[in-house]
Amino acid sequence: MALKAAFIFLAPGAVAQKHRSLIVTPEVELVVVGVPDYSSAEVLTLELISEGITAIELCGGFGHSGTARIVHAAKGQAAVGVVRFDCHPGLDGKSGDTIF
Repeated sequence: MALKAAFIFLAPGAVAQKHRSLIVTPEVELVVVGVPDYSSAEVLTLELISEGITAIELCGGFGHSGTARIVHAAKGQAAVGVVRFDCHPGLDGKSGDTIF
């Protein structure tokens, strides 16, 4: 059985239902989804878990607070990891914590 995982990235103007891709390999099914903010990512987290996702990786735009919000939303039903950028190049060199 393949690992069902997701990567959530932050992009102003992203719409999760539209900005979504699926990559399937023999070992991993990876859903890549863009969201505009932390609140949308929390809602998406619950949706992904209901779809059978067991591992979620967050883009570097999620600061410490944003990561904590997703961990809290997942309620232990999915492992949550994060790529680290203290100053994310896609968010004008800022952490999502200062924006959201």
